[in-house]
Amino acid sequence: MFETLRVEAEGAVGRLTLDRAEKLNPLSSTALAEIAAAARWFDERPEVKVVIVAGAGRAFSAGADLGSFSGKQQIPIRDAADLGRRMADAIEAMSALAIARIQGWCVGGGVVLAAACDLRVASSDARFSIPEVDLGIPLAWGGIPRLVREIGPALTKELVLTCRPFDAAEAKAAGFLNRVVAPEALDAEVEGVAAELAGKATHALFSTKRHVNAVTSESLGVARSWADADGLVTAFSDPECAEARRTYLATRKRS
Repeated sequence: MFETLRVEAEGAVGRLTLDRAEKLNPLSSTALAEIAAAARWFDERPEVKVVIVAGAGRAFSAGADLGSFSGKQQIPIRDAADLGRRMADAIEAMSALAIARIQGWCVGGGVVLAAACDLRVASSDARFSIPEVDLGIPLAWGGIPRLVREIGPALTKELVLTCRPFDAAEAKAAGFLNRVVAPEALDAEVEGVAAELAGKATHALFSTKRHVNAVTSESLGVARSWADADGLVTAFSDPECAEARRTYLATRKRS
């Protein structure tokens, strides 16, 4: 049913796994559309209370696939630029609780996907990076309000503007992660949280999720993020941004 994902439901627990391990699970236009479709797929299964969102292999996600904005996509470029926002909104609006299971690298759009989940559990060797500004593009997809909501405005500015990597310990201290465990304990920890939540009453779970989201949306909502796509389109046509992107990619190839 999906090209880039594995999606399954077993009783009250569902699983959405990014399944391009050989590429570190990049978020292409296809992947973004499929994640949003998977969220709707879970919404059609009222027995599912919890969805584990994971990445296959050694990384959660390498972030946005810049080839999606090369001009070769099958849909207008602004629509392609807006797919990430739609993806994050779909995960956040999903009735079931979403638990991000994070290992290895979680980069850029992968951070946004994790931020759209309700809970985040990471292995101690997880690493995070938000390199968009170095790539000459703004962090989009509703990433800014979600990060401000989770870690506050000052740290959001620092991490997004400097693009410096940070580890799981810092992410936990900042409030982005709920739990950090040893790599060998990650699966057991995530499965344990999922099982604990799945054993609770559906109405109480779903009502609590909606209540918290409603409270945060009053001050830090993502409704204005529909304009993020315009910022991306502008960045991809701006000469200075394009030069920054070429420099960054060339540096990465040499390293």
